[in-house]
Amino acid sequence: MPIQIGAKRESDFADPIGMLSDCHRRIEMFLNVLVRVTEVGSLTGETRSAFEAALRYFREAAPKHTADEEESVFPRLRALGKPELAALLAQVDSLEEEHVCANRSHAEIDRLGRLWLETGALTAAQVAELLAELRQLQDLYRHHIAMEDTEIFPAAKAALPAEDRSAIGIEMAARRNLATIAK
Repeated sequence: MPIQIGAKRESDFADPIGMLSDCHRRIEMFLNVLVRVTEVGSLTGETRSAFEAALRYFREAAPKHTADEEESVFPRLRALGKPELAALLAQVDSLEEEHVCANRSHAEIDRLGRLWLETGALTAAQVAELLAELRQLQDLYRHHIAMEDTEIFPAAKAALPAEDRSAIGIEMAARRNLATIAK
């Protein structure tokens, strides 16, 4: 089950909103890896490596994505104070609630996934629980990502001034301990 890590990004920190959308493709890919490996029910060779990489992605990289949205993008949208963004901001509130639900699911998936990696086996009940959590998370992300990619991110690109978008990119780079981008 080959996976490609470090593939060339379509966007960079000069286009932070584009980077957030690019990250959605990685979320979908790694979540699909977790589901497929769990459905197969075998951790050997490539499947074990892919499963470990996917768990690590959700443990280490995905929280930065959430912080990018909740600490950099969403507050700036709210700070604009534009009445025409009221409906969009209501959706943002809902997305933040979904982040909380996703984090709970990720914690349980990580617990079960690490147990599987450590012991080499899960009980039938644990496999069923893992698959249920993964499928529930797929459903949540299907809606969540569609909302962000088709409504929130395009609105943010249009509404946020260039200096805000630049500041978001710098903050995103800092969360990843990378040098700030050139202006």
